Amino acid sequence: MKAIKISMLALTLGLMSFTGNPVQNNGTVKEVTVGGIVWKSESIDVGEIPQGTPKTIEFEFKNNTDKEVLITNVKPTCGCTAADYTKTAIAPGKTGYVKATYNAAAAGVFNKSVTVTTNAEETPKTLKFNGTVVAKA
Repeated sequence: MKAIKISMLALTLGLMSFTGNPVQNNGTVKEVTVGGIVWKSESIDVGEIPQGTPKTIEFEFKNNTDKEVLITNVKPTCGCTAADYTKTAIAPGKTGYVKATYNAAAAGVFNKSVTVTTNAEETPKTLKFNGTVVAKA
């Protein structure tokens, strides 16, 4: 019986060591932006395009943060695609774009992507587009 009482006392004292003083709030609240930037579309099917006729695909996004967003890097997956993008800072609530121009040199099905890095998100965003280049008759 004495061993049970000692065990219960040790358990109680052990559990008490996990309690602490409550954190005092100084009245300031830090807001966390949940929205980030929202892309109108992250994947676009361009359908059929004629061989040798470049096709430009535009990806539009909206800045849903409370800070200006700046695109810091845009990288196409291959040399067959050129990229253009909004080079100035995008104010909160405003829109920006990334354009990918596919050269359509080779006939057949294609699946391409462009990787976009911004100051608003730690992970780069991959935008995809696909379609079929139809050979000239």
